[in-house]
Amino acid sequence: MTLSAERVSWAAGGTEILKDVSLTVETGEFLGIIGPNGSGKTSLMSLLAGIRAPKSGSVLLDGAPIGLLGRRAVARRLALVEQQAETGERITARQAVELGRTPYLGALSPWSPEDDRIVDGALEDVDMAYLAGRSWHTLSGGERQRLHIARALAQQPEILLLDEPTNHLDIGHQIGLLDLVRQQELTVVAALHDLNHAALFCDRIAVLQEGRLAGLGEPREVLTEERIRTVFGFDVEIEQDDGGICNIRFLTRRTQKRAPRAQGRRTLSAMGA
Repeated sequence: MTLSAERVSWAAGGTEILKDVSLTVETGEFLGIIGPNGSGKTSLMSLLAGIRAPKSGSVLLDGAPIGLLGRRAVARRLALVEQQAETGERITARQAVELGRTPYLGALSPWSPEDDRIVDGALEDVDMAYLAGRSWHTLSGGERQRLHIARALAQQPEILLLDEPTNHLDIGHQIGLLDLVRQQELTVVAALHDLNHAALFCDRIAVLQEGRLAGLGEPREVLTEERIRTVFGFDVEIEQDDGGICNIRFLTRRTQKRAPRAQGRRTLSAMGA
C-alpha cells in the first residue's frame, strides 16, 4: 500500500505553510520527516492522514484520493499518533487503547475475544500492561504517549503515521518504541526531532525547510554537514559506521574555537534539533 502527496500546498491564516510538496511512501518503508520548528512537519502529517485537505494538490492512498474515502475505511488502513491527544473522559489506560478497535465495531460486529487479544498485545508491546487499570488522568506524559502508540497498534493499520512520537519519553523508551515500530510489518511515516534517530531507523528521510521539500533520500545522502548547516543553522560532524549509519555530532561555537578533534571536543546531541 502506498501513500502519496502530489504537489500539495496548505495555508493557515493567510500564511502558506506547505508549498508544492511531493513524495511517495512505498509499502513497508520507514520514511522520516525532519526539519526545524515551523517547517511544516505537523501540517504535512495532517494532510497525509486526511485530517486536513490541501489547498492545492492531492493526497492519494493506494492511488485513490484520501478525501473521497470514508473515515472508517481510512482508519482501517491508516493510523495517526499525534503530538498531543488528550481527553476529558474518565477512562482507564486500557480503555484508551480499546479506542483503536472502533473502526471494526458495529451493530453486526460487537466487541469480541479477538478484540481483547489485540488490545492485550498492544499493551504488552509498549510495556503498559501493568498499568492497564490506571486512570488516564493519573498517568505521566510519557505513559500517555506510549498508550497512544498502543492505541494505534490496536487499530491494526497498514500505514502508521507518527508525529514526533518520542516527545515526553526518556531515552530508553524513545529507542525502544522506534525499534518496536521498525519491527512491525508496517509502512511508517514519522516526523522526528532527533536526527540520529532518523539516521538509525529510517529507510529514507524527507527534509522540510520553510514549507518546501529540501531533500529526499537515504539518510547518508540527505544528512550531510552542508544540508544540516543550511537547514538547521548548526555546524556538525558526521561519521558513518561500517553499516553506513550516520552518527551526527552538533558543535557549539565554543567548541569550534577549541583544539581539533584529536584533543577532544564538547558536543551537543542531536536531541531536539
